Amino acid sequence: MMGGMAGLEGVEQPRRHGSATAARWSPAVEDEQAARAVELFGNPADREVHLPSRPESAATARRLTQVVVLRHWGLTPKTTEDAVLLVSELVGNAVRHTGARVFGLRMRRRRGWIRIEVRDPSRGLPCLMPVQELDLSGRGLFLVDKLSDRWGVDLLPRGKTTWFEMRVVDR
Repeated sequence: MMGGMAGLEGVEQPRRHGSATAARWSPAVEDEQAARAVELFGNPADREVHLPSRPESAATARRLTQVVVLRHWGLTPKTTEDAVLLVSELVGNAVRHTGARVFGLRMRRRRGWIRIEVRDPSRGLPCLMPVQELDLSGRGLFLVDKLSDRWGVDLLPRGKTTWFEMRVVDR
């Protein structure tokens, strides 16, 4: 009897471990939520998508980014993960600092590059703070600077667009 239990446990362990990592990046669950996000808000690769300026919109923006970069554009999981992280930061900035009701998300692709833009109605410029490893706020643009190949802010007649670009290998 004990032997049987031990055998079962051996089978169970890796699966539990797998689901812990899967919680962070589970393609099946993520794809489903991402597909729903595209249905609800539209595809940011086709035209600018408008999202409510609330913290939970960061998750929606991440899902939209994932489905476009990984599924529609067929780029690598690494590129996808970086893009998702950076979108999170730009959206976080827009939500926290602009007092806007909505922000826009737009994604473009051209040979060897992807570009992701977050537009908001505030003309206040985000600033790149030098950070200590442990600072949790104010890390956003530092990360953007580190993980993207180019980034910037374009002032518009009303508001601004914060964007980043990443070099990609066309597959």
